[in-house]
Order: sequence, then structure tokens, then C-alpha cells
Amino acid sequence: MLKPTIGLEIHTELKTRTKMFCGCLNAPDEKKPNANVCPVCMGHPGTLPVINREAVRMTVKTGLALGCEIPEVAKFDRKNYFYPDLPKGYQISQYDQPFCVNGHLEIEGRKIRIRRVHLEEDTGKLIHPKGASYSLVDFNRAGVPLMELVTEPDISSGIEARKFAQELWLILRYLGVSDADMEKGQMRVEVNISLSENKELGTKVEIKNLNSFKAVEKGIDFEIERQARLLEQGKKIIQETRGWDDNKGETISQREKEEAQDYRYFPEPDLPLHHFKEAGQIEMIKSGIPELPQQKRERFNKEYGLDSKNIEVFIQNRQLGEYFEKAMSEFSCWLEDEKRKEDCFKAARFCANYLITDLQGLMEKEFDDKDFIITPENFAEYITLILEGKISSKIAKMVLSEMYKTGGDPSQIIEEKGWTQIEDSGEVEKIIQEVIAKNQKAVEDFKKGKENAFQFLVGQVMAQSRGKAKPDTVRELLKGSLEKM
Repeated sequence: MLKPTIGLEIHTELKTRTKMFCGCLNAPDEKKPNANVCPVCMGHPGTLPVINREAVRMTVKTGLALGCEIPEVAKFDRKNYFYPDLPKGYQISQYDQPFCVNGHLEIEGRKIRIRRVHLEEDTGKLIHPKGASYSLVDFNRAGVPLMELVTEPDISSGIEARKFAQELWLILRYLGVSDADMEKGQMRVEVNISLSENKELGTKVEIKNLNSFKAVEKGIDFEIERQARLLEQGKKIIQETRGWDDNKGETISQREKEEAQDYRYFPEPDLPLHHFKEAGQIEMIKSGIPELPQQKRERFNKEYGLDSKNIEVFIQNRQLGEYFEKAMSEFSCWLEDEKRKEDCFKAARFCANYLITDLQGLMEKEFDDKDFIITPENFAEYITLILEGKISSKIAKMVLSEMYKTGGDPSQIIEEKGWTQIEDSGEVEKIIQEVIAKNQKAVEDFKKGKENAFQFLVGQVMAQSRGKAKPDTVRELLKGSLEKM
């Protein structure tokens, strides 16, 4: 049986103020071509590069978050190749002494080893006007700090590769080192894949510049199928670089794959060795690492008892997760009391459900706390009213809608709108008798043992009370009235 062996190379543009080796602005959204360029990033003769310390710090921070070792000495190298948007005719990169080595990222309980995380400079951008016989070059991106992560060939499927890339994307955003917007090319995935029947690796094929998670998964799946078909036909796999055609859903041959020696790496003579000998330098960077996605998943499960689906929403939408925690801090006294821990879990479930389902439905967009006027304290009070049975689910939705519009206090909204719950059981009984009188068929169906008829009658009572009757009280009194008949 043919076994796929897959490794990833993931390039990420770092969110520094300036470029990697000069003082030009790192402005990925700049629309005017060649606006942020200078003699250094344009590769003019006689210019000298200067290392961007913030880019180094961000790379080391990423490596530490991924459990990497940070060698005491790192260096930059020249990687020589010609390409129209590479102004110097070579790229300043790292080869045998990168900033970070030997890390890992756990995906669904399986460790994917990370060989290295290194730093280099990005190329420019070629623009091909439609119908023209020439291409244009925009050097705004040339020299932007580009961090490259290389995994060991530990990945075995397209879905696993996709999940690795998605988890790394989250980590990069949590660390604040990159927005990693794949549509803008701020994160680009390249895949190395081979098929073999034994422990020896097969012929490696590279899929270049995959710019979506879907393309990562689909590209690998297609390539596994393509290579397997060729091998079954007794044909050889060619070591090459292929591109992904999203419209056709297939990989396309681009060129034969270069080997490391083809790039004629040698130490960059214009840049010094980088030494991590300053006392506490690595520890200081490590102290700036926030709680990472996997740590947060585990804590949200343990601390709030949430299910994985709700937790993942809060992981993906970090602002919404932070708002949830602020609201839940109002229930912190419950956490301290072991007897009330289950009450706290219940509050967390209600809070999560109303935030994720009802509130997101009102917003019709991703949560942004800048535009959100309900305070966490008011939201916690709102959840308390639901937990204590002081408002029905119907009234709860109406109150939330008003809170979203006005930012008002839920108790005040209930009072002003006349949505206060009916506490008088006599008034509820009166409504029940009216509903029974109007719905004799449902009453007869209930007597015949049809449970749906009872639920229908409960709904009618709740509707007539405009949601102000307490559901438990309605069920109890209605059942008593029906049993007497």
C-alpha cells in the first residue's frame, strides 16, 4: 500500500513597522506601486543591509511558542537565484544556522515536528496586464520580513496538513507577529509530498504558493491521487515544482525542482553573526508569549465546562472569547464555592449559547467590541435573569434585542416594556382556561395520550401571556387542569 509522506514550508510576512534590512515602511496594503522603496531594498550597488531587530524578536517568539530550541549563534546567508522581482539577484535568507530549531505543534494528539523557523526577506510582486506582452514589477513587498517554518515529513494527509496550517495561523495571530491574511499573501503554504510502499521516501514533488486552507487540503489530495495513479501504471514520478489551479482543482507542472546546491548558499558577508548571549534576552521574549489557543481550549473546558464546539468559536473569535470571560467574571464568586460550581457551568453554557447563537444572529457580522454597547456586567445580569427563571426564552430574546440597540440595563428594559413575569398563579390559571376552551381538539388529543397536544397547549398559553408566564408554572397548572377534566 502506498503511503504519503508530507512536509510543509510555511512563509509568513511579519507585522513590523519597517522592512527587513532597510527603513522603508512595511505597508502590505499600499496600492501605489513602488512607493515604499529605497536603494537598499532595490538592490543598488554599494548599499548595505541592517538587521531589523523586531523581526528577529518576532521569529524567536514564534519559535519559543512552538517549543523550539534557540541556538546561541545564528547567521544569514545568500541564496542565489534569478527572478524578475528579486532585485539583488539573490535573497538574504538562513541556511544551516537558523534562529529556531527542533520544535513541534500538536494536532489532535499527534506531534508534528518542526525542523526550523528562520528569517529572510520577501521578493517583489510581478503584475501581468491582461493582453499585454510584458510584465510590471512592484517592489513594495521586496525586503519585507518573511519568516519561514519548515516541518519534518510527519504529515500523512491533506486534512492533517490543513489543520496544521490553521492552528499555526491562529498562533501567529495570538502572538501578534502577523495578520497572516492568506488572501493578501501574508501567509503562503508550500507542500513537499512523496508516495512510497516502504520506509524509504519516494520522489519528492513540491506544490508552490497555496494561498488558502482549502487549497492546501485539496492540493495534497489531488497530488496523492495523481502520484498513486502514475506509480500503479509503472511510471516514474518526476522531482518537480507544481502549482495549484483552483478553478480546475488540479496541480500543474511549473519547473523541475532545484536542490540546495543549486542556490549556491554562502554566509552573507555584509551581516554579522547573531549571538543570543545577553542575560535574560530569551526569557524576556518568552515572557511576552500570551495564552495560546490549545492552552485556552483546555482552560475553557476545565474552568467553564464548555463543549468543544463553543470553545472553538471563542478561540477563533478572540474578542468574543474575551467578552465572554468578562461577563463570566461576574459569576466568579460561584467558582469559589464548590457547591455552586455546577451553577457556574450552567451560567457559562447559557452565556456561550446566547453570545454565539442569539447575539451573533443580531449582529450578522463578526463580533467587534468597538461597536458593541452591551457591557459585560449587563450581559451577566441578563444571564442571571434567565437562570433564575425571571424571564422566559421568548422575553429573553426580546430583551437581548433591546439591549443590543440601546445598551440598556436588562431589568430596566423589562420594567419599561411591561415584560415583567406573571407571578400570580390565578392569572396564569385564567389564561389556561381560556386556551382550553378555544382548543378542545387538542384537549381530546391529550386525553388520547398524544404528548404533542400538551406541548401545543403550553405554547398557546405562553403566546397568550406574551411570554410573561413562567413555563414551569404553565406546565404544572395546565397538567393539573387537564387531569381534572
